[in-house]
Amino acid sequence: MTTDFTPLNIAILTVSDTRGPENDSSGQYLEDSVVAAGHQVQARRLLPDDVYLIRALAGLWIADPAIHAVLITGGTGFQERDGTPEAITPLLEKIIDGFGEQFRQISADEIGSSTIQSRALAGLANHTLIFCLPGSTGACRTGWTRLLKDQLDNRHKPCNFAELALRKPERAMSRLWDVIGDRAQH
Repeated sequence: MTTDFTPLNIAILTVSDTRGPENDSSGQYLEDSVVAAGHQVQARRLLPDDVYLIRALAGLWIADPAIHAVLITGGTGFQERDGTPEAITPLLEKIIDGFGEQFRQISADEIGSSTIQSRALAGLANHTLIFCLPGSTGACRTGWTRLLKDQLDNRHKPCNFAELALRKPERAMSRLWDVIGDRAQH
């Protein structure tokens, strides 16, 4: 029995204080790879390294029934403003420990012991997959080709994360805006 490919709707966020739309090579690499794999890019944004802006946008994407996965590049290092893990971790219902472990193991072949400075992580919230990668295009390439491409393909066996994301319940996004709007008025 063959399973047909089911495309996912994916949102992409680049976190950077120094990149703009014209030089966001990591975000562009992820967008091109997502499309080449047959998925849909539902949204793409660039935000500064600000924990609350990152968390707010990720929270909206997690609540959106049309988004199955979120790919975030940047903000996973140890610089003073790197805060992607701090922004995302409180939103997660389940952490995919093996993602960060496997990413660091794979990237050790490419960058040696410097891989220990990566705080790459992944998790699940509201049936939405969230993957946080370092900001370099090379790290995004490693993460996509060695981990994400297969795990976001529902045909990958013996298991994959796409199956979890495809179980996302249909909820009216308008209800979220009703709640936000009501609270904003008080």
